[in-house]
Amino acid sequence: METGRLLRKVGLRSWHLEAAAWGSIGLCVALWSRAASVDQDERGNAERRALFVSMWAPTLWLMSQSLREFD
Repeated sequence: METGRLLRKVGLRSWHLEAAAWGSIGLCVALWSRAASVDQDERGNAERRALFVSMWAPTLWLMSQSLREFD
């Protein structure tokens, strides 16, 4: 089964994933600003965490665009 159809069947709509993409951008900014306030030993982990979360936004946005076909 196609991913878009499966997500639609579960009840997700394109705006749900768009909101999640914007939320992940906000979370990334929050994590990145927090990384500046921690000590040097923890900064590497905090920055990697922020970069990991930043990769969610394009994925979620593209998934939302694939769901637009079914709206």
